[in-house]
Amino acid sequence: MEASVRSAGRGGEEPAWKLVEGEGDAPDATDEDRAWKQILLAAAIQGAIFAVVKASVDRSGTAAVRRLTGTWPG
Repeated sequence: MEASVRSAGRGGEEPAWKLVEGEGDAPDATDEDRAWKQILLAAAIQGAIFAVVKASVDRSGTAAVRRLTGTWPG
Protein backbone atom coordinates (compact mmCIF):
# COMPACT_ATOMS: atom_id res chain seq x y z
CA MET A 1 0.00 0.00 0.00
CA GLU A 2 1.32 3.42 -0.85
CA ALA A 3 2.62 5.30 2.21
CA SER A 4 0.50 8.40 1.60
CA VAL A 5 -2.69 6.37 1.33
CA ARG A 6 -1.86 4.39 4.46
CA SER A 7 -1.04 7.49 6.51
CA ALA A 8 -4.21 9.25 5.33
CA GLY A 9 -6.30 6.45 6.80
CA ARG A 10 -4.51 6.66 10.13
CA GLY A 11 -4.88 10.36 10.84
CA GLY A 12 -5.75 10.20 14.53
CA GLU A 13 -4.04 6.94 15.39
CA GLU A 14 -0.43 8.12 15.29
CA PRO A 15 -0.84 10.92 17.89
CA ALA A 16 -2.89 8.60 20.10
CA TRP A 17 -0.23 5.90 19.83
CA LYS A 18 2.46 8.38 20.89
CA LEU A 19 0.43 9.10 24.03
CA VAL A 20 0.33 5.38 24.84
CA GLU A 21 3.86 4.31 23.89
CA GLY A 22 5.66 7.64 24.11
CA GLU A 23 7.46 7.25 20.79
CA GLY A 24 7.42 5.52 17.45
CA ASP A 25 4.73 4.80 14.92
CA ALA A 26 1.68 2.67 15.54
CA PRO A 27 2.34 -0.89 14.37
CA ASP A 28 0.64 -2.63 11.48
CA ALA A 29 -0.70 -6.14 12.00
CA THR A 30 2.08 -7.48 9.78
CA ASP A 31 4.98 -5.83 11.62
CA GLU A 32 7.21 -8.78 12.45
CA ASP A 33 9.18 -7.01 15.19
CA ARG A 34 6.14 -5.92 17.22
CA ALA A 35 4.57 -7.88 20.08
CA TRP A 36 0.96 -9.10 20.03
CA LYS A 37 0.16 -6.66 22.84
CA GLN A 38 1.27 -3.70 20.74
CA ILE A 39 -0.58 -4.91 17.65
CA LEU A 40 -3.85 -5.47 19.51
CA LEU A 41 -3.60 -2.20 21.43
CA ALA A 42 -2.99 -0.29 18.20
CA ALA A 43 -6.00 -2.02 16.61
CA ALA A 44 -8.19 -1.12 19.59
CA ILE A 45 -7.11 2.53 19.41
CA GLN A 46 -7.77 2.61 15.66
CA GLY A 47 -11.22 1.04 16.16
CA ALA A 48 -12.16 3.50 18.89
CA ILE A 49 -11.12 6.49 16.76
CA PHE A 50 -13.06 5.09 13.79
CA ALA A 51 -16.19 4.62 15.92
CA VAL A 52 -16.06 8.19 17.27
CA VAL A 53 -15.59 9.68 13.80
CA LYS A 54 -18.38 7.53 12.34
CA ALA A 55 -20.80 8.49 15.14
CA SER A 56 -19.94 12.18 14.67
CA VAL A 57 -20.55 12.03 10.92
CA ASP A 58 -23.81 10.08 11.34
CA ARG A 59 -25.10 12.45 14.01
CA SER A 60 -24.15 15.56 12.02
CA GLY A 61 -25.86 14.21 8.90
CA THR A 62 -28.99 13.34 10.83
CA ALA A 63 -29.09 16.77 12.46
CA ALA A 64 -28.68 18.42 9.03
CA VAL A 65 -31.61 16.42 7.64
CA ARG A 66 -33.73 17.52 10.59
CA ARG A 67 -32.81 21.17 10.00
CA LEU A 68 -33.71 20.89 6.32
CA THR A 69 -36.89 18.81 6.60
CA GLY A 70 -38.10 19.38 10.15
CA THR A 71 -38.23 15.64 10.86
CA TRP A 72 -35.71 13.31 12.44
CA PRO A 73 -34.75 10.56 9.96
CA GLY A 74 -34.71 6.92 10.91
